[in-house]
Amino acid sequence: MFEKAEELLRRPLYVFALPQELLVTLHLKDPTILPAPIDSTPQPSECAPEKDVERSGGETKLSTSCQLCRTSFPSVQEQRLHVKSDWHNYNLKQKIRGAQSITDNEFGKLVDELDESISGSELESSESEADGDGAKESILSALLKKQAHFGDAGAEEEFMSKKRKRGSGKPPLIWFSTPLLPTNTSLGVYRALFTNSELEEPDTVDVVRKKQLRPVPTEPSPADGSNGVPLPSTMTSPQIFLCMVGGGHFAGMIVSLAPKLGKQSTGTEQRQALVIAHKTFHRYTTRRKQGGAQSANDSAKGAAHSAGSSLRRYNEVALEQEIRVLLAEWKDLIGASQLIFVRATGSSNRRTLFGPYENQVLRQKDPRNRTFPFSTRRATQAELMRAFVEITRVKVSEVDEGVLTMAAAVAAQPEADRNASPEKGPMLQAKTKPSKEEEAANLHTTQVQALIRRSKASALLSYLVTNSLSPNFFFYPSSTQANHHAPTPLHLASSINSRAIVLALLTKAGVDPSVVNQEGKPAFDLAGERGTRDAFRVARSELGEGQWNWNAAHIPAPMSKAEADKREEGERADADKAELARRKAEEDRLKSEIRVTDKGSNKAERGLGGLEKTAEERREEDGRGMTPQMRMMVERERRARAAEARLGNR
Repeated sequence: MFEKAEELLRRPLYVFALPQELLVTLHLKDPTILPAPIDSTPQPSECAPEKDVERSGGETKLSTSCQLCRTSFPSVQEQRLHVKSDWHNYNLKQKIRGAQSITDNEFGKLVDELDESISGSELESSESEADGDGAKESILSALLKKQAHFGDAGAEEEFMSKKRKRGSGKPPLIWFSTPLLPTNTSLGVYRALFTNSELEEPDTVDVVRKKQLRPVPTEPSPADGSNGVPLPSTMTSPQIFLCMVGGGHFAGMIVSLAPKLGKQSTGTEQRQALVIAHKTFHRYTTRRKQGGAQSANDSAKGAAHSAGSSLRRYNEVALEQEIRVLLAEWKDLIGASQLIFVRATGSSNRRTLFGPYENQVLRQKDPRNRTFPFSTRRATQAELMRAFVEITRVKVSEVDEGVLTMAAAVAAQPEADRNASPEKGPMLQAKTKPSKEEEAANLHTTQVQALIRRSKASALLSYLVTNSLSPNFFFYPSSTQANHHAPTPLHLASSINSRAIVLALLTKAGVDPSVVNQEGKPAFDLAGERGTRDAFRVARSELGEGQWNWNAAHIPAPMSKAEADKREEGERADADKAELARRKAEEDRLKSEIRVTDKGSNKAERGLGGLEKTAEERREEDGRGMTPQMRMMVERERRARAAEARLGNR
């Protein structure tokens, strides 16, 4: 079964092209058990270029989440961006004031209703961090000022509850399970991918099965033009429209939900996203290092009269016209789209898309409208493709459902009961507290490893005797990667090539060299230098053949200390000789370069016929490429220095 699960999850699962064996056995997750957060380890995309991903087993799958905002992220980078976002900082303010945190959609609705337009508040990439800081303060201050009119805490709570009622209140993911996967593995599909009529269907699994699409042939393919071309009538398939606007950036894209089959360099077929049309615009509209659009600043402080403000006003109007012209060109494609995903923060950006204006394409009350159910960055073509891949990919989550059920039960208790006594407190908290033995083992592990890394052989032996520790002491905890590879002091000393520690542990502490780590390797196999391996052979010579099972420890024939020292001296002499040869070759190279440089400089100082250049000729050569003003400044400087020299000689 587990081999079958590994085969199913080997490649990212695309919602509209799931394996047949998975569709047959798919069923909804039990709603009484909370589903796991989104798998924090990003999987390689089939619709975008692959990126190197480092997996660390099941230890970090739940680490990239925000308990305050009740959400999780596919990578640590997105989690770091979230901590800097307006949504997260707003929830921090709510927590300080004793109010409940809100979801991303609720926060977006609050921002949309602001009188001011703060277009630079989206999560920007690293190259525009300065702009984002000012926008953050503008959004938070505007929201807090607006809520200040509600007076006391009761009115504010009533206002927040009213806002929450406007949302659906449903989780962004619909969770499924299958007997082909382990019981702790869940599959999640974004709710936003379903139309309103599909969400009303009683059998959600059947809706997913009906969404399956066959890949389209690779030819004919869309043209290379920036706007793309519509698909031929023989290749029509469901499609969606994605759009982002903010901070002077606009990106729009229409993508077919049926993937196309492409071939890699190895000849294997791979699904790829079929982009029907795409376009990006950028205009200078945001006030640098101050955040927000120029129109927002004019509304708050009055119209500015600088050249930059005039340029930003003009660009705002030009960007609005360019976007509306593009939407008019794509009117038929947008009308044929199943869903419309829009990210437009601020009232001015939403007016640009939803009007009202003459012959507008997008409508505010269109049932196809959706927001992105995750954080997004600057509006670019690459970000749109990332959002498309993210929203159409099946999320894989692996957690212990028993722990989740216990946590839900604890959370359902009143807060007074949870804090009344240890007997009524959370059971999870009691489990996480280490015992005295574990604390002592952790302390000894830290001290012993520090002494080994500092090559303090005598201090290490004294510490083992003083604390009555076994010479074959195993580090705690054994679950970490470092302790898994080097679980004992001898393994650690061998892995870092500490010869003195290896010899002291074997000859004075009585360590057994045949003890193996969790990979089945003795300490000798971890040695990376000949000197460290010779220390094992010297210990075998001093202790004798009957002391340990040297063959099981993989230690070769014994070697006396005199032989080891002689070999070390020979290696040191060879190294010194090689270093001298390297230095001599480097000096010869530098001398030859100096001779060539001197020869070239002498030639440069001479004119045609080998005659030395005059001072006037040198001044003319130095002044080539300079403007007349620069030549005058250089000449004045030269004359001033000459005057100082004459005065100094008197």
